[in-house]
Amino acid sequence: MDHPTSENPGELQEVSLLLTGAEQTPVPCILTKPSRSTKRAVILCHGFLSDKNSRTNRRLTELLVPEGIATFRFDWYGMGDLSKQFPHLTLQQCLDQLNTGVSYLLAQGYSSIGLIGSSFGGFMAILGAAHFPAIRAVGLKCPVVDFAECLQLEFGEQAMAVWKQTHQIPNILNDQELIPLQYAFFEECLRYDGYEWASRITVPTCVVHGEKDDLIPFHQIDRLMKVLAGPKDLRLLPNADHQFGHPEDFRIMTTLLAQWMIQQVKDSGHLSSCHPSAIISPSPDQPFTSESS
Repeated sequence: MDHPTSENPGELQEVSLLLTGAEQTPVPCILTKPSRSTKRAVILCHGFLSDKNSRTNRRLTELLVPEGIATFRFDWYGMGDLSKQFPHLTLQQCLDQLNTGVSYLLAQGYSSIGLIGSSFGGFMAILGAAHFPAIRAVGLKCPVVDFAECLQLEFGEQAMAVWKQTHQIPNILNDQELIPLQYAFFEECLRYDGYEWASRITVPTCVVHGEKDDLIPFHQIDRLMKVLAGPKDLRLLPNADHQFGHPEDFRIMTTLLAQWMIQQVKDSGHLSSCHPSAIISPSPDQPFTSESS
């Protein structure tokens, strides 16, 4: 069920909604629509410990909506408006949210949908992209492919042991603080094989990555590009870090992703054959998960 809470007039028509997933997962979201009718939309998936109003999401909205493409941005479970739920974060709930977003857009008449994910959001986009026939293109900004490996590399052996014992992790935004998160989340990440699901993505996929990214090991990007099954394009920015902190790197990254969606997400003129009611709710066993090799 959706609950409109605000709307801004003008060319960028923003409506705040609160949707509810098949597994009763809340989805606080914002749908931004162009002034003219469209069947094209892009779902924007923010990164770990970020929120739906990240600067990347906001800039992509500014670039896409004037081109006649609506955007749908939302908070992952445990982040943004749902930050109090972070200790109980699960990938399954996040997939339920993505499921809900696609279902909602289809029900609203959007038949040609793109999916852009940043970092952790890129990981979720990889897990979900092949599952939805309405997804016509994927854009990935410094995507995580093996999240369990990234967590181990970022935290280190000692912090991983503390996490297992205390169910607390280092806050990557504040080195002095520990934040609660069930260790079961890491164990769940071990069961989600991003490479396996990337190998099922047949739609055009653009990956934008910084060569100075110190959070996502490049071998993950290299292997991702090898396993993607459809048309693919890797854009490496030589001076960019994980945050694309330099203004020019940020401008190039957002422009590349927006242009990719403008080119690939076409107005099909008819609804997808995947009706919202046909979308399967994710579960630990099917259809999203796969044991890591």
